[in-house]
Amino acid sequence: MKRKQFEEYLRSGTANNITVGVLATIGLIFGAKSFTGTQISLVEYCFIPSTLTNPVNRQRYCTPNKRYIMPEAEFYASSYAPANPEFQRDNFLPTKATRLRIIPPSNPDKALWGLASVFFLGRAFTLSKAREWRLLQLIPSVREEIRSNWLISKLWSGLRLHKEAYSAQLDYEFHQWSENRRVREAQLSQMTPQELAIFQEQVRLRAEAEARVQLQQVTGQPVGALPGQSMQDIARGDDKVTGSEQQTLGQNTAISLDPSESLALNTLQALARADSSTALVAAPGSGKSVTLNYLIQKILADSPNADIWVISAKNDSFCGLREKERVIVFDGENPDLAKEVIDRFYLNYKKRKQLPESKRESLPPLILILDDWLVIADQLSKHYSDWNYGSKLLDVLLIGREFNTKFIASLQSFNLAALGIEKMDAQTRLCLNLLLLGNRYIKNGREQESYGVLELILNRGDIIPGKQEREQIKSKYLDIKAVSYQNLRPVMIASVGGFVVALMPILSNKVNSIASEQEYLDRVFDLEFNLNAAHNVHPKPLSEVAKKIYEYFQNVKSKTPKTLRDLKKADRLSGYSESELIDGVAELVKTEKINSDGNDSYSLPDW
Repeated sequence: MKRKQFEEYLRSGTANNITVGVLATIGLIFGAKSFTGTQISLVEYCFIPSTLTNPVNRQRYCTPNKRYIMPEAEFYASSYAPANPEFQRDNFLPTKATRLRIIPPSNPDKALWGLASVFFLGRAFTLSKAREWRLLQLIPSVREEIRSNWLISKLWSGLRLHKEAYSAQLDYEFHQWSENRRVREAQLSQMTPQELAIFQEQVRLRAEAEARVQLQQVTGQPVGALPGQSMQDIARGDDKVTGSEQQTLGQNTAISLDPSESLALNTLQALARADSSTALVAAPGSGKSVTLNYLIQKILADSPNADIWVISAKNDSFCGLREKERVIVFDGENPDLAKEVIDRFYLNYKKRKQLPESKRESLPPLILILDDWLVIADQLSKHYSDWNYGSKLLDVLLIGREFNTKFIASLQSFNLAALGIEKMDAQTRLCLNLLLLGNRYIKNGREQESYGVLELILNRGDIIPGKQEREQIKSKYLDIKAVSYQNLRPVMIASVGGFVVALMPILSNKVNSIASEQEYLDRVFDLEFNLNAAHNVHPKPLSEVAKKIYEYFQNVKSKTPKTLRDLKKADRLSGYSESELIDGVAELVKTEKINSDGNDSYSLPDW
């Protein structure tokens, strides 16, 4: 309604403009008329000497420059009587003026013209402002009406499309129903009477089962109840699993809560075997210490001669490294020992950089573990302001992988600047593996959460650049977080080339776990039933990757020991990942197909 009024008002704009223009023109004409001519009578006078009596001479004397004009009323008033401007005492010129003629008024209605001009101009201004005010009054309501009409049109269009889709779906379902009915009729027509009776019985039983389920839902009877069974029978405790059986079931169910646990385990193994450095970021209670111990165990299991040093704020064992005097407990008042360890680690790294390329491949891992590094780094920066440990860590981060040297920094918050690396840009961060943990745990009877670190990087574009990838990771994280929250199991987000989101497994006894279920069954059989001391063990067939690696050793031209780096460069092994190559080599060493000197150097027995 308002829109129609607005449109009518717009259509009447031309007529309104013409009216305003006409009124303004008339007002201007009347105004101009009011400023022309005289409204009162005027007297033309002259100061004629009294000595001139001849009219002709008097007329000649009053030349145009001696003639004056003034209002008639003022001419006869004594107070306004004109004075002779050329009067001088003892002169013959008179002081009193002589009237020559009266000039009638040329525009006696001057005031009326002015009033008419003011009226017409005021009328034009009033009409213009009234139209403008009316338009301003109508615009908000018209805008709201247009918005409402637009929404209604969108809804109508959506309803129309939905109606068309629904009609098409009904047509399709009707067509399917017709086809199914035709096929069913054809099937029933070919059945024997016995088959038809069996089919009818199946239909009847299915209908009874559906009706029973609906009845249970309506009456509130438990779905698992048997016919005639009451709630007391269900709650009876003599058929419950108790004692050790319940504990066994709990252990079995705790083995795997999510399929991603195997992915998490493979990721941890890849981090332990990776050449690049790692930042382990987790708040207290997230399983940081357990994860760090697992990484150390895996490193020692793969490389028993690994040179590992630990700087920590607590005196933990770190998988026996403390007993080997490889753990330095940081003392804030006397941090010299921690500084010496970092300098010694960097010195050993610099010695490796001097080695030729042929000797680098057989180097054992050189690893520096910085536990609770935020606290330690802060104290070191205060005590040694001129000592730049960050440049050493940056050197190891960027180039250390070429010399089997890396560090593992354990942080409690996502503050990578605490590593002391000033130029930690996006490109440098790609060289650093990230392992972040979050969990829900119970401490002192209180529930606490530590998912903040994970949820921080999910919203940072500099960590996960792609928006689509970030949304996929976030969706996967929310699914696994629900399992973690319910079962008090940590969630992992790791960056090892690409991002991995998984539920952390139970890491106890994972390093020396049995490789497969078949091997486990064979071992149980040997322990329980094979009493022959010299029992025959059927060799397990080699895996595909182990066969490819063995073929590489047989066909290689140079009969010199090979390293894992050589296997990576081989064309026939380019399709396998580093972890698969490591497992294949371990399988060949176990079956004595190849020999190993323990320093990542492998060869055939006949070389």
